[in-house]
Amino acid sequence: MTHQTTVVWGQHPVRLKWQRSKLIGNKDTVTSVHGCCFHEGKILLVKVKKRGFNLPGGHIEGNETPEEALHREVFEEGSVKGKATYIGAIEVNHEENPFFDPNGKYPIIGYQLFFRLDIEECHPFQRKHETTTRIWMEPEEVPYVIDDHDIIHSIIEEAKMVKSVY
Repeated sequence: MTHQTTVVWGQHPVRLKWQRSKLIGNKDTVTSVHGCCFHEGKILLVKVKKRGFNLPGGHIEGNETPEEALHREVFEEGSVKGKATYIGAIEVNHEENPFFDPNGKYPIIGYQLFFRLDIEECHPFQRKHETTTRIWMEPEEVPYVIDDHDIIHSIIEEAKMVKSVY
């Protein structure tokens, strides 16, 4: 399934395109990793300071693989651990963004990778990093809480259908 939209991030137009199962060979074009974290039929959302509720995730650090970064991020932001299955990527395209900085930290075309994480361990929530709250929701309720872009809702629907490979 391909789903695309244009969003305005920081007053700049950015084209987003969901690409199910797309493999990204160049780690340098991966801008972030995110987890659709499920436990007992519910999905984990975290409240990130200054951004509101969203899926846990973040940037790859050092020599991490995308999956290692995902595990670190979901633990830091949501205090959970589990087994991950890759779902796909959002292509983040700045080609029509007149304010794009070619010397900035993001590539003109980058990718946000998404995984389904089946939670096996839920630890006490610590609020040590940029998240202030975690909540467990029925997946159908997520559109009423995440006010980002509608591709996220399509990704969650796909994640519900993915079976863990472990």
